[in-house]
Amino acid sequence: MNMVDNSLLKDYQVVKIPLEEGIGSIIKNNHTYPKYTTQIMNLANQNSQGTRPEVVGKMTSLIVECPDKSFSGWREWYQKQYPDAIDNATDKIFPMIKNLNHACGLIDRNMVREWVEELVIEKTALGLIIQEMILKYVANERKTSWKNATAEEESQNIDGFIGGRPVQIKPHTYLSQKPIVRENINIETIYYKQTPTYMYIYTKECNL
Repeated sequence: MNMVDNSLLKDYQVVKIPLEEGIGSIIKNNHTYPKYTTQIMNLANQNSQGTRPEVVGKMTSLIVECPDKSFSGWREWYQKQYPDAIDNATDKIFPMIKNLNHACGLIDRNMVREWVEELVIEKTALGLIIQEMILKYVANERKTSWKNATAEEESQNIDGFIGGRPVQIKPHTYLSQKPIVRENINIETIYYKQTPTYMYIYTKECNL
């Protein structure tokens, strides 16, 4: 169970309300699955895109559109609007389960070791090379100095310094993460996108 730091809630007022009958029934009847199976199904769903809006509809809009706000009413209404959606999603996901099952049979210890070595050694080195290349390039553009962060500075989410100012260097995909996932640090962030032939650097401080 995740513990919440109560100090984060000190400025909030607390209201205690009972669960509605429909919500309570959903919680009480929560499905249970064998260990690890939901992780496998989630991965299969991500790969097959079985529950994309074009397959099952846009849930956030549909739940608002539904005229009956009870759980049973929502279930009935959705199944009338999208009578084949659950089966269509299942038909997309289940073959991917078979693919994953086949792939698991191809994995041995040597493959796992090779993957771990690539992740820990090669990709770490590549990340450091990219980071240094960006620091040097941006510093040259600004006609100033640069340096890598120390281990202590890295623990503060600082990747390096340009002209004495701390900066973060992040892949452009970092922007797609929810704010709750991204570190909240008030320093300049330089983004980059790597392709087989180009490195794109995004910064507000200079025109690249």
